[in-house]
Amino acid sequence: MGAPLTAPAACLTFSGMSEYIEQIETGESVGLVEKRYFTFGGDEPMVLESGRSLGPVTLAYETCGALNADRTNAILVCHALTGDSHVAGFYDANDPKPGWWDLMVGPGKPIDTDKYFVICSNVIGGCMGSTGPMSENPATGRPYGASFPVVTIGDMVRAQRRLVDSLGIDTLLAVVGGSVGGMQVLEWSVRYPHRVHAAIPLATTVKHSAQAIAFNEVARQAIMADPNWNRGDYYESAKPEHGLAVARMVGHITYLSDESMRHKFDRRLQDRVELSFDFEADFQVESYLRYQGNKFVDRFDANSFLYLTKAADYFNLENHYGDGSLVAAFSRASCRYLVVSFTSDWLYPTYQSKTMVKAMKKNSLDVSFCEIEAPWGHDAFLLPNTRLSDLLSGFLNKICLHCRIGDAS
Repeated sequence: MGAPLTAPAACLTFSGMSEYIEQIETGESVGLVEKRYFTFGGDEPMVLESGRSLGPVTLAYETCGALNADRTNAILVCHALTGDSHVAGFYDANDPKPGWWDLMVGPGKPIDTDKYFVICSNVIGGCMGSTGPMSENPATGRPYGASFPVVTIGDMVRAQRRLVDSLGIDTLLAVVGGSVGGMQVLEWSVRYPHRVHAAIPLATTVKHSAQAIAFNEVARQAIMADPNWNRGDYYESAKPEHGLAVARMVGHITYLSDESMRHKFDRRLQDRVELSFDFEADFQVESYLRYQGNKFVDRFDANSFLYLTKAADYFNLENHYGDGSLVAAFSRASCRYLVVSFTSDWLYPTYQSKTMVKAMKKNSLDVSFCEIEAPWGHDAFLLPNTRLSDLLSGFLNKICLHCRIGDAS
C-alpha cells in the first residue's frame, strides 16, 4: 500500500459530479493506491437485464485498508454518475489530486481505513477502466461504440457482486454512495438483502422524476447532435467534444443550487467592466460552465455519458421489485439504513428521500434519516460537512457493535 501521505492543505479535488469546489483540505490520506482489474464472463457472458449478453467484462477497482481475518469489515463505496474507482489516496507520490472521496475515506475519517476494508469499482458502461462503449468488441476487434448494449443499475450491481465474490467476501458490512451511487446502494439492499448489513444512500432517489429525465435527455441530444458523434463511431476520428461539453454544462447546473451560484457568481462579469454586446462569455457563470465543459471532454467518453444517464433514467425500484409498490419493493430488504438528503438539492429533493424512508418504515426496517442543512446543492455529499461526517462515523460504529466487529488489525 505504501506509506501514508498527508494531503496538501489546499488540495485539488476530483469528484464524480462536479469540481466547483476547487481546493479543500482532506487531511491524512491512505497513501498510494493502485487501480486493479477483475475480469469475468469470458466463457459464459453476462446476460443483461435487456436480454443481451456482454462478455468478457472487466471492472476497474481500488481497495484500501485491510480485510480482517473473517472478512467481515468490507465496505463497498459506489461512485456517482461520472466518477470512477479512485475513491481515496494517490496514484503516485507526486499526484496533486486525491481520490474523489478522500474527505470521507482514510485513516481516522468517517469511513476509517484503520477499521474497514474499502472497495470501489468503476461501473460497467463507464470509461475509467471498466468495460464500456470505448472497450474493444471481441466480435469485431473495434470499439463497441453505440453497439454496446444498454446497461442498468441492476447490471452494474450484479457485476459488483462478482467482484465482491472474487475477493472472498460473503457479506458487506455496508454499501454507501451518493446520487447514482445511492441508486446502486438501494439496488444492493433489495437485490442481495442477505449480503448487506447496512445501506447508506445519500442524495439519491428510488426513481428519476420527469424533470431529471428531461435534463438527461437534453444532455444526450447535445451529444448526438454533434456531427462528430457519427452514431457513436468516432474513436478513430474527431470526437464530439462540443456536444459532450454542452451536455456537461447542462448536468452541472443541476448539481448546484441557486444559493451556491449566487454566492459564487451572482451576475459578476468575467474579465471585463461592461457588456460586450456579442456572444462571448460576459458573465462569470458563463465562463465557468464553458471551462467545466471543456475540462470534462479531456477525461470522459461521450458514449459512456449516454449509457450512464440512460441507466439512471431506467432505474425504478418500485416497478422492478414491487410491481409498482415501493413498500413491496422494500419488503425484500433486511439491512439497516441511513438515508441522507440535503436541503438545497433540487435534483433529488428531500421529499424523495422521505418517500423511501416511509416505505422502509412500513416494512419495520431499522431506518435513520437526516436532512442536512447545506447550501451547495446536490453536490453537497461530496463536500466538507461536519454533520455528514458525524452521521457516517456514528452509524458505522453502531453497525460494527451490532455485528460484533472489532478493528481490522
